[in-house]
Amino acid sequence: MNVAKERKAIDTALDNYRAQLDTIPDEQFTETPPGGGWSYAEVYSHILQATLGSSIALERCIHNNCHPTTKGLTFLGRFMMFAGRFPPVRLKVPKAVDAKMPATKISKEDAKNLLIKCRKRMDETVPYIKDSTKNSRHKHPRLGMLDAKQWFKFIRIHAQHHLNQLRRIKKKFQPT
Repeated sequence: MNVAKERKAIDTALDNYRAQLDTIPDEQFTETPPGGGWSYAEVYSHILQATLGSSIALERCIHNNCHPTTKGLTFLGRFMMFAGRFPPVRLKVPKAVDAKMPATKISKEDAKNLLIKCRKRMDETVPYIKDSTKNSRHKHPRLGMLDAKQWFKFIRIHAQHHLNQLRRIKKKFQPT
């Protein structure tokens, strides 16, 4: 895995989230789209909270602050790390994650502040990723035991995945 390439892709995704905030009408940001599903606000809440949570797991791996293990990825985890994307089916947020970090209708200002925090966390952790050990792993609720590089790649995959969700929401608000 190329850490610099993954970082650039994460930065591009975060730039995209930030730029889209300015294009989403204020009255639509927290509105549930026609046909149901998450609002823009809930997507921003989910992706940014998940990024921060993943960066904590990443940091634990970097600093060997988790139990060493040889346990690895689940089948889904192996697929995502190999393909670099989510599978082509809709997945629901794992119940453990939803209970811990439910997607809420945050404000645009909250989203901007969370974006800043996410960037800061990337700045703080990226320099240490290349020296992390493979046996220092932290459990992901669906993907299995991830090491620091895998957590970093997951952050990128997850951020890019939810950009597609924003496009679907935008389509739901467009007149037919």
